[in-house]
Amino acid sequence: MLNVQGLNTEYVDGNNVRVRAARDVTFDVPEGKLFTLLGPSGCGKTTTLRSIAGLERPVGGSITVNGVTIFGANSNTFVPPNKRQFGMVFQSYAIWPHMSVFRNCSFPLEVGTKKFSKREIEERVMRVLAAVGLDHVAERDATKMSGGQQQRLALARALVMEPKLLLLDEPLSNLDAKLRDKMRFELKRMQRELRLTTIYVTHDQEEALALSHEIAVMREGRIVQKAPPREIYDLPNSRFVADFVGNTNFIEGTVRGHEPDGHLIVDSPIGAVTVANPVACAVGDKVTLSMRPENLMVYETREAAGAANVFEGKVFTKVFLGETLDFQIKVNEQVVLARVHPAHKTPVGGTIFFSVDPQRCIALRTDAA
Repeated sequence: MLNVQGLNTEYVDGNNVRVRAARDVTFDVPEGKLFTLLGPSGCGKTTTLRSIAGLERPVGGSITVNGVTIFGANSNTFVPPNKRQFGMVFQSYAIWPHMSVFRNCSFPLEVGTKKFSKREIEERVMRVLAAVGLDHVAERDATKMSGGQQQRLALARALVMEPKLLLLDEPLSNLDAKLRDKMRFELKRMQRELRLTTIYVTHDQEEALALSHEIAVMREGRIVQKAPPREIYDLPNSRFVADFVGNTNFIEGTVRGHEPDGHLIVDSPIGAVTVANPVACAVGDKVTLSMRPENLMVYETREAAGAANVFEGKVFTKVFLGETLDFQIKVNEQVVLARVHPAHKTPVGGTIFFSVDPQRCIALRTDAA
């Protein structure tokens, strides 16, 4: 449906220095899928989205939708934003304060190039308001609604034009935590039910994991990994991705050898670690091990911990979080984080054992930052 090929975007900053915001960005989004651009501030994700919308003019590459080129550097093609027929929701909802919910939603139809009858406008507006759960407040003053309702209204206003593509730029960032969680479910439901081809921009890794069919993690203008959410989380290809997407323990080590089944043996500050997901490396190579806190299983006795990858340490500190308990465990001079069930009672300073499945250990090249 959407194809972005070799996209390059530049701008001149306040010091008159040319900055490359997007560098050789390439990805495809099939029809009906939600694709997320994820990364820290300044990584180029919003610039990429604005380039797709037509609000930025790239200096290289191409963008096609359903086989039609809307931007092509080589052919000097640039379709203006108002001709692209995309819907867009920004971080700021830009609700028109002097209009009702219904008028906020109907206004794009009233002023657009295509003419609709009064009945057609009413049918379209009420259909999308029903889809976002606002049909019962159609006549309410838009400014008297909650943040979550305003967010849904902004989405309805984007959907009423029946866009080929929906572009969402940090649409949930202004909501409080509980409402943000609720709206994730709402967005996911609507996107699936309406089969909206969607590009979603966020710096929130939980949002990306919860909503996406596929995620592109960006850094300094480039896509550094592109994969489904579970693969991004379970099999990061670099320390940057492992660190940005969720919490993890990084432990430096040196390859001791390989087992017959292909597992890697790594000497580290906590002891010898067996790793089932190694990078291609030789004996003596430096690697960085990544272990997610929830994958560290905690036990009070060594016997209960089993045989593989068992380590002994002292509880350095612990934090009760309600649903979970965070243990910081000190092994020699290395401190690791384990996220466990709150039923564990080992006191601070007490001896504790933990194990980690070799399948849950990731070995990354130390130079793969």
